Amino acid sequence: PAIPEKAVRFSFTVMSISIQVEGVEEPVTIFREPKPNSELSCRPLCLMFVDESDHEMLTAILAPLIAEQKAMTNSRLILSIGGLLRSFRFYFRGTGYDEKMVREMEGLEASGSTYICTLCDSTRAEASQNMVLHSVTRSHDENLERYEIWRTNPFSESADELRDRVKGVSAKPFMETHPTLDALHCDIGNATEFYKIFQDEIGEVYLKKSPSREERRSWRSALDKQLRKKLNLKPVMRMNGNYARRLMTRDSVEVVCELVPSEERREA
Repeated sequence: PAIPEKAVRFSFTVMSISIQVEGVEEPVTIFREPKPNSELSCRPLCLMFVDESDHEMLTAILAPLIAEQKAMTNSRLILSIGGLLRSFRFYFRGTGYDEKMVREMEGLEASGSTYICTLCDSTRAEASQNMVLHSVTRSHDENLERYEIWRTNPFSESADELRDRVKGVSAKPFMETHPTLDALHCDIGNATEFYKIFQDEIGEVYLKKSPSREERRSWRSALDKQLRKKLNLKPVMRMNGNYARRLMTRDSVEVVCELVPSEERREA
């Protein structure tokens, strides 16, 4: 279509303000946003109809904003407050991007890549062998360095050797991102919690001291059966985005309420 049916919102939140007191090492925080994810504290800078896969369009729209950010990061704002000149510095942290956007912004291969992680250099094979011991090793600066190696191939390596050296970096990183909870994992977290609450309400857990494992299993089975029958929502081993979004709808609440015995709890 002429206009993509996707929108990207680029907004900012003032997360915290701190003062550096002379002679004191640690800065004193005078403001911290209590609800950083609220739309009341999130101020949109730019709302665009663009698919994040359209790299040229996305970077063309965001480039002036990123340039402005860099300029603000590298300079100081001096304001007169109460007759005294105060010096301000800005620190930006790009957060809330989903995996697709992170890969796009940090110059990484798409999500089907052998390099499965946006935070470390692990491959699919390595990740399947090691499910526990991981640490964040990638960084924006390193991605930039790797892009230069990818572009210039200083060691005259073959395509496979070069790809192994740069660990899946294949485009110039455009913007620094910080690993945080994105909208998808927020949905998954909410749905996981409500999936448990639904089971507890079906089994009236508030009336029981310590229900047995068999009882809990029967509540879960009843919930899964109901969701499958009424919403065609098949049970999943691990909560995923599509299931989470279907579960957190009014339709599914009404379906679950049919299994909740008490009128008062149904209302709640």
